[in-house]
Amino acid sequence: MDIQIPKKKFYVKYKFHLAGATLLIALLCYMIIASLGPAKLRIDSEEVKIGEAVNDKFMEYVDVEGVIQPILTIRVNARERGSVKQIVAEEGAMLKTGDTILVLDNPDLLREIEDQQDEWHKTLMSYKEKELEMEQKSLNLKQQTMKASYELSRLRKSFELDKEEFKMGVKSKAQLDVSQDDYEYNLKNTALQLESLRHDSAMTIINRQLLKDDQSRAEKKYLRSNERIGELVIRAPYSGQLSFVNVVPGQQIGTGESVGEIKVLDQFKIRTSLSEFYIDRITNGLPGSINYQEKKYPVHVTKVVPEVKNRMFDIDLVFNDSMPDNVRIGKNYRVQVELGQPEQVLVIPKGNFFQATSGEWIFKLTPSGDKAVRQKIVIGRQNPLQYEILEGLKPGDKVIVTGYDKFGDVQELVL
Repeated sequence: MDIQIPKKKFYVKYKFHLAGATLLIALLCYMIIASLGPAKLRIDSEEVKIGEAVNDKFMEYVDVEGVIQPILTIRVNARERGSVKQIVAEEGAMLKTGDTILVLDNPDLLREIEDQQDEWHKTLMSYKEKELEMEQKSLNLKQQTMKASYELSRLRKSFELDKEEFKMGVKSKAQLDVSQDDYEYNLKNTALQLESLRHDSAMTIINRQLLKDDQSRAEKKYLRSNERIGELVIRAPYSGQLSFVNVVPGQQIGTGESVGEIKVLDQFKIRTSLSEFYIDRITNGLPGSINYQEKKYPVHVTKVVPEVKNRMFDIDLVFNDSMPDNVRIGKNYRVQVELGQPEQVLVIPKGNFFQATSGEWIFKLTPSGDKAVRQKIVIGRQNPLQYEILEGLKPGDKVIVTGYDKFGDVQELVL
């Protein structure tokens, strides 16, 4: 007799298949839910820098590297043409004002100056002859005037005598009239001669002044021509170090051509470059400092070069009073240029988050400290150590400021 075996139920028969399918569906659901939620990334908290938002003193300044340069560099130029006869000062020599650097030779100039000297002596003789002529003319006029005055005086006496004789009846009326006419004629003639003398005296004074001015100009021209001989000796215009001499013996030098350079070493300046972002805020007199060997040396801006090259512009600073003992041309120092007065503001430490987020957001830690989520922020001013926070954070908030090159587009960090 056959025994009837009961059929297994469907869920019993395929229980392992159903369990596997259920597990697969659950896994798919988890993956879908996870993909729809915020992207997360686990990180080691020791691999990132965590900073805190605090109210602190904020000094806006620029920290850059500057190079020491001489306060003044003077080009030495030849004032006269010629060939290099002798090089007296060598490169690197310390010179005082007036020390000889080069000696030039110019035979043509020497001949030209000799001709001008001869011309000056001829001109001088001509001036003396004109002075003698004017003096002789004045003497002649004075003599003529004196003679006319004497003759007038004699005629006046004669006329007075004739009038007395006419009253006495010795002379006739006709004789008295002739004597009177002679007297009045000589009176007018003498007056004209005196007027002529006065005009001649005034003209003589003017002519002598003009002649003196011409002589003075000719003399200055003559002296300048003699000074040109001295210009064949090129001297140091200022005390300092002769940095280079770019000529050789026998070389022909033109007028105004540069022959060397002197660096003035009684004071130094610091030349540095800043981003064009600061060009409207940097002005002459702006303070700064150099920190060297745990000592601070105040400086200030003396020159702003307005030309922008490669998005940078140059400025010069000088020391206010003291400077480091080992200052040398070409040596580099870190310079801090201050852009304002210290203020109490909310700040966070600097980090590479700014380059990755353009300063628009940052990862802020949750109160538990095991997670960090994106937080929108508004950044104000900055210095080499801090960012000023205008919106998005409050004192005590902790943020991640480094490591953003590894975070990608995640929305949440798990520490």
